[in-house]
Amino acid sequence: MLLKRTVLSTIFVLAIGISYAQSSNNVWRDLSEVTYKIGQDEFGELYIPVFGDKIKNLEGKTVEADGYIIPFEGMFKPEHIILSSLPLAECFFCGSGGPETVMEVLMKNPIKYTSKRVKVRGTLTLNDSDPEKLMYILKNAELLN
Repeated sequence: MLLKRTVLSTIFVLAIGISYAQSSNNVWRDLSEVTYKIGQDEFGELYIPVFGDKIKNLEGKTVEADGYIIPFEGMFKPEHIILSSLPLAECFFCGSGGPETVMEVLMKNPIKYTSKRVKVRGTLTLNDSDPEKLMYILKNAELLN
């Protein structure tokens, strides 16, 4: 009886841990389901994101995202960061990931740069019209770790 209870307790704890780990990464998986159409502006051809229902349902909601701060020369501001789901060597700006692997994050409070993985929580905004901004913007964000 004690062994059965111990096994059930262990399975329960593992299930909670796996569920928690998946929930923190689900936002990147969901955001990866974007498609693109080709448009024109005064500078030439550009890819315009087309957000599916799953992504549109996240707009305006509080989401958590974990990733790495991308340190752009002259661009890093402690209250306005670029977060990548991939490490720096694999990030979108280094040619490995796609534009769906990065987001702008507007912090409530300034943070210090770190090369370690961070987790933030904020309100997701979708951008399909301003080519000067990333397509995912997390507003009013706070650092969770």
